[in-house]
Amino acid sequence: MSIFARPADTGAPPQAGSATSPAPQGANGRGSYSTSPTARSAWRSSRLIVLLGVLVVLIAVMGVLLAPGRGESRPLDPDDTSLAGSKALAEILRGRGVTVERVDSAQAAAEKAAAGDKLLVITDLTYYDEEELARLPGDRLVVGPLPYMERVAPGVRIEPGDNRSRSREPECGLPAAAAAGSVHIGGLAMRGPAGTVGCFPVEDGHLLVRFQADGGVTTVVGDGSFMTNQRLAEDGNAALAINLLQTGKSVVWLARPADPPAVDLPGEGGKSIYDLMPESIRWAIYMAIIAVAVAAFWRGRRLGPVVTEKLPVVVRAAETVEGRGRLYRARRARGRAAASLRAGTIDRLAPRLGLGSGAGQHEVVAAIAARTGQDAHQVGTALYGPPPTDDAGLVALAGYLDFIERQLSEL
Repeated sequence: MSIFARPADTGAPPQAGSATSPAPQGANGRGSYSTSPTARSAWRSSRLIVLLGVLVVLIAVMGVLLAPGRGESRPLDPDDTSLAGSKALAEILRGRGVTVERVDSAQAAAEKAAAGDKLLVITDLTYYDEEELARLPGDRLVVGPLPYMERVAPGVRIEPGDNRSRSREPECGLPAAAAAGSVHIGGLAMRGPAGTVGCFPVEDGHLLVRFQADGGVTTVVGDGSFMTNQRLAEDGNAALAINLLQTGKSVVWLARPADPPAVDLPGEGGKSIYDLMPESIRWAIYMAIIAVAVAAFWRGRRLGPVVTEKLPVVVRAAETVEGRGRLYRARRARGRAAASLRAGTIDRLAPRLGLGSGAGQHEVVAAIAARTGQDAHQVGTALYGPPPTDDAGLVALAGYLDFIERQLSEL
């Protein structure tokens, strides 16, 4: 009797809970049930990850909210304690009896300069009128790189290019630089008018120049990194900065404002960037936004959530290989079958031979022939030759490839 035959009717219904009672049926009457994950099962499997993620986000938000606020760093500012500031240099100068007064406007700098003989230090020109600063009398130290630096130091010519900051020797007779020795400096190269003393030479000029101007002595430095809190303790940076600023005069330090004023930078003819845009640009932006929204809706509707299902049956690897072999045989795909056999053999033998995945044909053949003692021509034909013309040739090829692998595995 076939195992699929229906058992004889005994005439009595099976008892509930007995071994012969039928299995509960699903909605379709065939005993099937849904294997798709439900919302409850998905929450049970991922709730720990979600809770940990929420906890990490809360800790990060609380850290940001409770952290002390730090303003934006102001490069070469005598009141800034960040790495780019110059608070350390200003304190050293005050400890040596030098008066350092920080100003953040051209008007304040003019008032200080009119009060007596001062040394004006210019480290920022973003919010100031260069022409007004150029008319101020007295000595000045201009620390670059700055836009329109030639206007506040008339007579200086900036050479194109930028020089990498590194330790350099002064190679000049200027006492302030010669006493400092090597300094970590770079930046813009400059040339001054007649009578200029240049230090730290580079190919196109000097990184520090000093010359006599109409209102006093002007010193220009192409890079002010040696004056920052980060670089002050390196090489002779502190010595050079102190020597340039400690001249027996009060220092008026013009730095970037702590709260920069709101400025309006109109375009040509007093027009803003919005006035210069064509009328159609607004509608083009609206159309682009609508197109992106429609595309997102279309793709979102098309791509649904990933559905995971349990496999109805487990297929052994051997059965998969046999099934593929039967397909090759049914289609007489001897070339493809031979290519698969050869590729698998080469992939398995290359690591044993110490060859990389991109090894060439001659390297593989030579290595196999040297290790197994087989004829190189025969090995090359087996691995890279033409495909077999019949089933017997394919079987012989598979046997020879297996023979080579067994030989190498036994060495």
